[in-house]
Amino acid sequence: MTQLELAFTEIEKLPPTEQNKFAAWILEELHSEERWSKLFAESSDLLSRLADEALAEHKAKKTKILDPETL
Repeated sequence: MTQLELAFTEIEKLPPTEQNKFAAWILEELHSEERWSKLFAESSDLLSRLADEALAEHKAKKTKILDPETL
């Protein structure tokens, strides 16, 4: 038995209202994951440009080390 089959077996033991809540939660998680993947894919150019800017500022000595004591 696969993990998925085992999970469904356990879910089927729940009352119908709990099964529906669980199903809604799983579907929301799947869609959320898809949205994050899409957002990261769309923002990779921006993130790369920001990383390049941060590295350039660091090399130009325009940054400072954060002191954990002051955070």
